[in-house]
Amino acid sequence: MILFLLPRLINYSTGSMEEHIVKILSIEEVTHDVKSFKVEKPVGYSFIPGQATEVSINVPGLKNEKRPFTFTSLNSSDYLEFTIKIYSERNGITNELGKLKPGSELIIRDVWGDISYKGEGVFIAGGAGITPFISIFRELHYRKKIGSNLLVFANKTKDDIILESELKWLLSDLFINILSDEKSEGYAHGFITEEFLKTNIPALYNNYYLCGPPPMIDAVLRFLYNIGVSENIITMEKM
Repeated sequence: MILFLLPRLINYSTGSMEEHIVKILSIEEVTHDVKSFKVEKPVGYSFIPGQATEVSINVPGLKNEKRPFTFTSLNSSDYLEFTIKIYSERNGITNELGKLKPGSELIIRDVWGDISYKGEGVFIAGGAGITPFISIFRELHYRKKIGSNLLVFANKTKDDIILESELKWLLSDLFINILSDEKSEGYAHGFITEEFLKTNIPALYNNYYLCGPPPMIDAVLRFLYNIGVSENIITMEKM
């Protein structure tokens, strides 16, 4: 049985940002290097699908080491979920997160982010860049409004695809995978190119959503502009 404890709210007089100490309720393996962390949800805490917060581990020496992570749960859920890629080889914060157990404490802060759903469109994600779209797709499914949204998801190998089964279930045939380091039947091979976008997105959409490694996003933006997509219908995190 999991004991649900009310998160403790910290108000520092030196700043306006609220910090909430929350306990980890459960941890699940998603892929070989991705974990799902379900944590307590502070009373009154809410977010728009696609948004994120800064997270740190509530232990001496790591409290002020903040990293941004996207919510992957529904806002209506009584818990928060983060789906996090663990970089164990880097000996950084995600490596420390990967060592935690249920009952460990995290610190979460204010909600922020530029990614939110603006209408049906094409979602293009690379690796862990899928995370803001997970909450969006789950919310759309919950509201029975998944519609004709199309997802193009780039990864190195099949084993790297985060929540592949769920995304197939949510999007059916409107889910295109491309793998850079592996050739496999039913999956495109290589990198996203202008020709790939022309072939797989036969018509222009009203909205385009991008999230992934900066070099990939830079390249995809060039390709989209070249095929006639205007900047004002592209949603992405502004740096």
